[in-house]
Parts: sequence; C-alpha cells; structure tokens
Amino acid sequence: MSTNINNSFFEKKDGVIFIRVKVTTKASKNAVTGIKNGELLVNVTAVPENGKANEAIVKLLSKMFKCAKTKLNLILGEKSRNKLFRVDEDLDFSKFMQDINSEKNKKKAKNKKETREN
Repeated sequence: MSTNINNSFFEKKDGVIFIRVKVTTKASKNAVTGIKNGELLVNVTAVPENGKANEAIVKLLSKMFKCAKTKLNLILGEKSRNKLFRVDEDLDFSKFMQDINSEKNKKKAKNKKETREN
C-alpha cells in the first residue's frame, strides 16, 4: 500500500519513505522554500560540484526532519536538480507540513497587506 497525500513531496511505500526534492544551488541561504508539483523545494548555498550540493541537501533535510544524516540516502538524481531520497526511518511529517503551511499563510497575508497599502 502506498500513501501520497495532497500531491505531497513524500510517499510511503511498503514501510519505506521516499522524498522528492527539487534543488536550487548557489542560493543566498540554505532553506526549504515550499512544495510544488509534488516536490520539496530546497535552496542550498553549495555549488553542484563533487557532491557538495548533495551533502548540503542531506544536512538540511536531516535538520528539518530531525533524523540522522545516515538515514537519508540519495537514490536518484545525483547530478540533477530533481532528486529522490529514501529515508530509512519512519518520520512524522505532520509538524513539518503545519510549519510549511503556516509560513505560506504568513506570506499570503503579508502580500495582501502590501497590496492594500499600495
């Protein structure tokens, strides 16, 4: 049985979690910027050379999801912007999803306020 909720960036299949990521390298800061088209949007400051960007992504995701870096394994997209990670740990994404949605709502409210002021 597989679970794919609301065009989400992750899928649970046979007890294994897969995370789809779209990366922007050479960004101004390391950050998860949202979810779009079933992919987690990630910015990293690292350059895409010698695996530096992939290492930065693993470090960022392990911090975001509070799991060990060794539990995140890149299985597709080593040299691509679109990546697929396998997570060897059962993660609860509900808190992360609440935080992402909260941040999205804050941005919408700020944009509406700025539009009204102009």
